[in-house]
Amino acid sequence: MKPLTVGQVAKEAGVGIETMRFYEREGLLEAPQRRESSGYRQYSRDVIPRLVFIRRAKELGFSLPEIRELLYLNADASVTCADVRRRAEAKIADIKRRVGDLVKIRSALEEIAATCAVSEPTGPCPLLEHLSKEDPDFFDRGREEA
Repeated sequence: MKPLTVGQVAKEAGVGIETMRFYEREGLLEAPQRRESSGYRQYSRDVIPRLVFIRRAKELGFSLPEIRELLYLNADASVTCADVRRRAEAKIADIKRRVGDLVKIRSALEEIAATCAVSEPTGPCPLLEHLSKEDPDFFDRGREEA
């Protein structure tokens, strides 16, 4: 089987060349062999499914350490679906928490933005003033709306 260039692999896997190099530095991909005469990286076609796996896991919100763990689980024949499901459920819980935080932030910004209805300068901007103040309960008020 003819080796592939980094550009060919990147195109087929739907990632950028720099992304591939980053994954190599992070240990998610093994460094490829280099052609002796030119020094170019040579990849086997086997790297493409791994890159697709990494890309899809990132699209689902998994972090690089989580993806590293998923890759390990994928390669371990003793891993059960229940093991993988627990990680998916943990990710779902994390996403729900983050969505809740985003709803709080949206509510807080909407409340602050509503104070900026004046089109002429009548003093300091209420939004900018609010950002300068410490209000530890501000985001908790938005949580009740969520």
